[in-house]
Amino acid sequence: MPDDDAEMLGELLVRVARGQRRRWRDALAPWELSPHHARALRVVTARPGTRLSDLAEALHIAPRSATEVADALQARGLVERAPDPTDRRAVVLTPTDEGRRVQAEIAAARAADTRDLFARLDAADRATLARILRTLADD
Repeated sequence: MPDDDAEMLGELLVRVARGQRRRWRDALAPWELSPHHARALRVVTARPGTRLSDLAEALHIAPRSATEVADALQARGLVERAPDPTDRRAVVLTPTDEGRRVQAEIAAARAADTRDLFARLDAADRATLARILRTLADD
């Protein structure tokens, strides 16, 4: 493949990724959550009783940053902290009823936005794109 073609493909991929991040940020606006906080809420909702260290690992952030994220979510009433029943030195996070409600609303908004984005493609193009992205994602 000529270098110009590879560069063009790389630029297009970056543009699509940036656009998707912008759409995701805009979709979160009604809940006044950052994408980072929304991802953390998704992790805690999917795995109630998540340790802070596990949250940090899931988000690929430092443990101190996970503490700050948990603080922000707790301040909003979306998660609760409790001592880990198996290790009193550790803290676990569980979603509140409000956190579960917000997560469900965010998931629905994100799914609708994703459907709208990919509706621009016909079924064959979506299948081709999925195959190509799986190939690129396999390291």
